Amino acid sequence: MPASSRSRSLTAHVVEALGDQIRAGHLPHGAKLPREADLMDEFGVSRTVVREAMSHLQAAGMVETRHGIGTFVLGLGDSGSFRIAPEQVSTLHDVIAVLELRIAVETEGAGLAAQRRTDADLVALRAVLDAFAEAVEQGRDAVGPDFQFHLELARATQNPRFADLMNTLGGSMIPRARLDAEDISPARADYLRGVHAEHRSILDAIERQDADAARAAMRTHLSNSRERRRRALTTVER
Repeated sequence: MPASSRSRSLTAHVVEALGDQIRAGHLPHGAKLPREADLMDEFGVSRTVVREAMSHLQAAGMVETRHGIGTFVLGLGDSGSFRIAPEQVSTLHDVIAVLELRIAVETEGAGLAAQRRTDADLVALRAVLDAFAEAVEQGRDAVGPDFQFHLELARATQNPRFADLMNTLGGSMIPRARLDAEDISPARADYLRGVHAEHRSILDAIERQDADAARAAMRTHLSNSRERRRRALTTVER
């Protein structure tokens, strides 16, 4: 079996096993997952496989990582509450609709984060940017760090409702989350580096506590993503 296929198989095994524990209630909401090294021992896999599994679980909205603290279970959510499930983001129209919602919410969230962020928020955001860059250079899709960046920014607003919304959106908020995680061509890697640069611009404005610049950088970032999907939709509908 090729190394990439074996890695996908091992990652899927870890994701399925932890997902089953969460669904069965053995890992309840708020529970802290074992340390990375302990998961490596438990499943007999590499650090890369564990990190990939965590990225998939984060993108699915099942867990969240709090940098410097650990990874915690979010559970499957309350079926009676607002949530956009992965199956509800199956077309380009769906993806564009979610991006429009995010533009409305996250643009203002970035401004609030610039006004209210703490030193601890900056540390968490920088760590996620580093994790994003590392994932791209290792040929991974960086979905987990991408989601985590937006979640940490929501926390920096000091308004828990922003983070609640990010968690309810889960992986559906990252347009590429449903694509093949192994499809990292040179062109795609360049695209992800561009996303990283857009994240950096947002963080720079938040560090300076420039609320207007933070709003503008976030709107540019999400609008770029929306326009890429609109162009793709136009091509599909021709």
